[in-house]
Order: sequence, then structure tokens, then C-alpha cells
Amino acid sequence: MNALTTNVACSNCNLQELCMPLGLSREELDRVDDIVASRRKIKRGATLFRNGEKFTSLFAIRTGFFKTCIASEDGRDQVTGFQMAGEVIGLDGIVNDHHTCDAIALEDAEVCVMPFDRIEELSREINSLQRHVHKIMSREIVREHGVMLLLGSMRAEERLATFLLNLVQRLHARGFSQSELILRMTREEIGSYLGLKLETVSRTFSKFVEEGIVEVKQRHVRIINTEALSDIVNPKACN
Repeated sequence: MNALTTNVACSNCNLQELCMPLGLSREELDRVDDIVASRRKIKRGATLFRNGEKFTSLFAIRTGFFKTCIASEDGRDQVTGFQMAGEVIGLDGIVNDHHTCDAIALEDAEVCVMPFDRIEELSREINSLQRHVHKIMSREIVREHGVMLLLGSMRAEERLATFLLNLVQRLHARGFSQSELILRMTREEIGSYLGLKLETVSRTFSKFVEEGIVEVKQRHVRIINTEALSDIVNPKACN
């Protein structure tokens, strides 16, 4: 291994706990390192994979931010999710060996390419790796159920509050602030994901600002009152 490869091996990666199972032995970690075929840099706006493309690998995001989307019948892009460093992307391709969405970088990004046949092979030998892959797939199913609930029964305020709380929670797990975030996506992309019009997203942000719940400066958002944001999603019962 050359110095560059060693520096970015799974065993030395600061995101190891987020995208790798805990408790692997040194030997097992070395074998997982060998799975990572290569690392790919993706420029902002470029596509990691496209709908209909043959599925061969999962991708662990090392740096950067992605959105997944599908083209709706009227030709517009429907955003289906946002993924960040430490998360695994490409699970949609497992079902029928083809990707079912586009994955586009929202900022310059780098991913670790993990050939799926190698992951399956090693999973049969390392139980904790198999459990971890199942856990990642399960998390994706739970997330999709959450989105369906979001789109099916929540008002605009609830949708945006849930989105912000979820985003800040995921960022906090990566060592970032519990109250400040920079939105890598546009308000239009947020609206597409939440099933809201652009004007509704902007109006709801303004409402949160007026009520002193958040401060917004372009893409920089500071949550001033987390409890108020949580109350929008889970209103407290009146006595």
C-alpha cells in the first residue's frame, strides 16, 4: 500500500464507525480495506450513477453531499433523498441489478467504491459485516416509510421542522454543531423532497424566523429553539 492509500483506508478513516460495523478485528478490518476497490472524486453537479445503469457497487460517502432523484412523468426531477459523509449510497440497485434513481453531487465529493459481489462474499465469513449491511438496508426502508408518512399526513410546518431536525441530528452524529447547519441543497430541492412548492418552503422558513425558532442567512441556518421545532412535529398535549 502506498502512503496515500494507507491514509484513506477504512481502518484509518474517521468515518469508520458510521459506515463500518463496530468490533472488527485487525485482520477483519484489513479484509474490509481490500474490498474498497477505488475512491472516486465527483464534482459538484456531476452524477455518481444514473437510473437504469447496471448495479455493481455500493458507495460509502467520504466527503460531500448527494441527492438522489427520479424523473417524474412531467419530466421534472423528484428528489427522493439527501445523503452525506458516512452514509452508504446505491442500495436501490440491489433489487434488480439496476439503479432506480440518479445520484448527483451537491458539492465536490469523494466516495469509496465497494463492489457488491465482494461485500456479499465477505459478509458470509464475517457475521458482523452481514448484520451491518442488513442494518443499512433496514435503515433505508425505515427512512422511506418516514418520507411516506411525511408526505401523507403532515402540514408544511411539520414537514420542514422534521426535515431540519433530521438533518441536524445526522450532522451532529458526524461531530458537527447541534444547532447550526449549511444547507447544501436549494429550497426548490427541499420542496421537491417534502412535496411542497418552492413558495411554501420559503414562506415556512420565514414563519419560523418570525417566531424566533430559526435564523436564516442564505443557506446558513441556526436553530435557536430546538424545543419549539420539536413541538411542531410532536405537539404537547394540553392539560
